[in-house]
Amino acid sequence: MNTPEEEFEQRAKAMFDDSVDSLDAATLSRLNRSRQAALAEAASSRVRWQPWMPATGAAAAVLLAVMMLLPGQTPDVIDAPASDFEIMLGEESIDMIEELEFYSWLDTQDLAASGDVG
Repeated sequence: MNTPEEEFEQRAKAMFDDSVDSLDAATLSRLNRSRQAALAEAASSRVRWQPWMPATGAAAAVLLAVMMLLPGQTPDVIDAPASDFEIMLGEESIDMIEELEFYSWLDTQDLAASGDVG
């Protein structure tokens, strides 16, 4: 038995096939020329960028390595203590998500107490 999605796909394909079969020769020729032109353009643009791909990948890798190795420039996730990850992966994480507004308020209170918030 077909699902409603499969039936819809079959009807849509049949309608598309019928519409393609009813096109005249001039329209089919125009569509074919347009398709060939699009394929040629895609192939030529790929050829233009292809020599730069290895250099771009190497530059991205070097940039990432420099960012990771610079002291004081690491993302907060890397500097987070293991206990934070244990809390997030523990069973209590569901309760923590349910009380997210409280934890947000608590965080702003900690920042205000340390003088970071004006």
